[in-house]
Amino acid sequence: MISYYNQSTEEIFLHLKTSPETGLSSEEVRKRLGEYGYNKLESKSRKSFLQKFFAQFKSFMIIILLIAAAISGVVGVMEGEGLLDTFVILGILILNAFVGAYQEIKAETSLEALKNLAAPETKALRDGVTKVIPTSGLVPGDVVILETGGVVPADLRLTEAINLKIQESALTGESVSVEKHADVLPGEDIALGDRINMAFSGSMVTYGRGRGVVVFTGMKTEVGKIAHMLQETVDTETPMSRRLGQLGKILGTAALIICAVIFIVGVLYGNSVLRMFMTAVSLAVAAIPEGLPAVSTVVLAIGVQRMVKRNAIIRTLPSVETLGSATVICSDKTGTLTQNKMTVVEAYVNHKKDIVNRDAPSTTLNPEEHRLLSIAVLCADAQASTGTDGKPDFSGDPTETALLDFGILYGVYKSEIEKERPRIAEIPFDSERKRMTTVNRMSDNIIRINLKGGADEVMSVCDSILIEGKIRPITPDDTGLIHLANETMADSALRVLAIAYRDLTELPREISVAEIEKDLVFVGLIGMIDPARPEVTYAVARCNDAGIRPVMITGDHKNTAMAIAREIGIFREGDLAVTGAELEKISEEEFRTTVTSYSVYARVAPEHKVRIVKALQLHDEVVAMTGDGVNDAPALKQADIGAAMGIAGTDVAKGAADMVLTDDNFATIVSAVEEGRRIYDNILKAIQFLLSTNVGEIFLLLITSVFNLGIPLLPVHILWVNLVTDSLPALALSVDPAEKDIMSRKPRNSKRGFMTRGMVWRVMYQGIMIGIISLIAYIIGLRDGGEILGQTMAFTTLIFAQLMHVRNLHSNTRSSLTTSPLKNKPLVLAILVSAGMALLVLFITPVRIAFSLTEMDGIHWLYVVSLSIVPIVVVEIFKLLKINSTRDEKSG
Repeated sequence: MISYYNQSTEEIFLHLKTSPETGLSSEEVRKRLGEYGYNKLESKSRKSFLQKFFAQFKSFMIIILLIAAAISGVVGVMEGEGLLDTFVILGILILNAFVGAYQEIKAETSLEALKNLAAPETKALRDGVTKVIPTSGLVPGDVVILETGGVVPADLRLTEAINLKIQESALTGESVSVEKHADVLPGEDIALGDRINMAFSGSMVTYGRGRGVVVFTGMKTEVGKIAHMLQETVDTETPMSRRLGQLGKILGTAALIICAVIFIVGVLYGNSVLRMFMTAVSLAVAAIPEGLPAVSTVVLAIGVQRMVKRNAIIRTLPSVETLGSATVICSDKTGTLTQNKMTVVEAYVNHKKDIVNRDAPSTTLNPEEHRLLSIAVLCADAQASTGTDGKPDFSGDPTETALLDFGILYGVYKSEIEKERPRIAEIPFDSERKRMTTVNRMSDNIIRINLKGGADEVMSVCDSILIEGKIRPITPDDTGLIHLANETMADSALRVLAIAYRDLTELPREISVAEIEKDLVFVGLIGMIDPARPEVTYAVARCNDAGIRPVMITGDHKNTAMAIAREIGIFREGDLAVTGAELEKISEEEFRTTVTSYSVYARVAPEHKVRIVKALQLHDEVVAMTGDGVNDAPALKQADIGAAMGIAGTDVAKGAADMVLTDDNFATIVSAVEEGRRIYDNILKAIQFLLSTNVGEIFLLLITSVFNLGIPLLPVHILWVNLVTDSLPALALSVDPAEKDIMSRKPRNSKRGFMTRGMVWRVMYQGIMIGIISLIAYIIGLRDGGEILGQTMAFTTLIFAQLMHVRNLHSNTRSSLTTSPLKNKPLVLAILVSAGMALLVLFITPVRIAFSLTEMDGIHWLYVVSLSIVPIVVVEIFKLLKINSTRDEKSG
């Protein structure tokens, strides 16, 4: 691809076969539209809702459940019990698939937002006449006219730039508008942000005017490349998806093995094949927690609602849990860690540095400070007005709006001072001089030349200095002190402007640089920066406490990035910083080794961001990427979770992200991490609760089969427990409050899976405990009234033991008896509803008969109640002995 920035305009016009005076002819435009296509962004075909819906059924656990539903249906028909079991299972799966597909259908919106980013119309030279044409109709070779406030409609090589400044922060990450010119840039591989003779599609003209020839349109533009990268970036599988997949495979494999063993053992005992087949089906249903997919989905959905209250909108359900596993947060600087607003923070007057305290500004200025401020305000083209909220509303170059804001802070208003001291002439800023001059009438007999610019450039036209109200010639000592102050400010990543003036009695005959910009009086320096958000430092500290490493990735300069990163705690001792150009020279192998050492990346291009995220992921890091610009979108999509800014963020970034921060507050990310950890903990509680039931059921059926004691539970009993009794309390666990140390522990290993040693230990001992309790109840009933009474007692004990056991799950270490039930009111309600529904099954005769159950007398109800409270006693003893969670701690 041709690098137009290092070619002269004559060569480019020749290459593109166009004219700077007349542009393209209408006939030539039609030909080129056929060759290059419209100036639009393409999008790949999307999956339909039905495709997304059916894709939800591909997981191993869902397939096992479908098989269980089919087998349950066959057995139901053979036994004359109908298809109730099958319809219940399928209903759960369909609801789960619908929720998942509905969430996904809203996720692929990045390219639609990109299409709307460009201006709908633009001015171009066609047939020698300036015309307003649709942006989509531009072709390479068109000559485009740029004006202040306009959006650049395609990638242009500038041919004319008159005081032209373009805001490219959405593309490059720089908050300061870029000064443009039309000269040739020597060299190859110049960084995107340094191609100052180019204007890029989607950027905003903030100052001046210019012309440019279209060199790239549509997908060939820099924005188009990002669109292509968004298409090519593969969505990353979330830790939640991986863990549910692992759990499904474990449970499915276990179910098949156990079913085969039970079937063979039963047949060897001489039982009928049909009876043992029924037992095997019961075990298959018992081994799979049917409510788990729905419970995990609803728990995440409840988490999404809670996130909204904390200023975070989650676009994909598993992203809630992913946040809790985040180990690295890659954050853009401009507008995310900083305020995206240039702000004056230092002044240098009378050879003294003055820190600007914006919270409590001094109401009295000495004469030199007042002169510095009034010159800065008069020598600015930006404008200030009062917004609808009563706050100042600025328009113009960000550097100049910072000067006007500085003036308002101390009661110096441009609108007022300019009325008293009207501008009568000016010499605009240009990149060669790096100075701007205005001439203002101060009174009938005094005309003042006001000048601002770079420190060296201003000093070169000064011969005097204002110190303590006196004007005297500049000495070498003065020059040394001024240079030292300038370097100190620059080292702090401040953008430094020097201020000077000269008073005349009459206007010079010629308003020229030679006549006006000479023999000036140096007044002082003004230092400004895009400051860090006030809450970010605390948020970064919380990240560090939580074992999460924040990394800054920005298109801004290295010194600026490092200064901000050091101030807010991202760049610490031993950390490294690297620029995009330096990164290009580092091999993939070397970068994979050193990527964890870098905490600041500066002057990076979009493809660098994706490379950084991928390199971190190779170290098994769970990467969260925050940003607001078009340039952030590919990395937002590549990251395990992308977080876009809701106020300042582009639609492109929001479309690519998993989460949108409605208050643009970096601290919200930390709150979201905390919420993600809480939700993950609660999902583990739900899984532990559900699996302990399944283990209890398996243990009960396994023991009775091995010892040929009959069938203690029918498939419909197991389904009722798994889908009805257990699901409501499991859902209610989702609103359990967070543990006190939740943000003091390190992130969970995203590859460790659900079934850690500690989790397996608790599920196994608690499940076997429930299985033993149910077995005792079954044997008592079998002894006293036969198999139906045994099944009734086992079914009832299993239900109420589980409802008692759910109270054990508030904490793995703290006693549940010390936790007020009212801290989780939905759980209390869920227990009461589940118990009530169980009692309806047991006491309403037609329902009881449908479930193949019988009545129990008082003594058997006493057995059930006594056995049901055993889980509370046993688990409390284990917590007291510190063996309920010891294995978790050992497994790390």
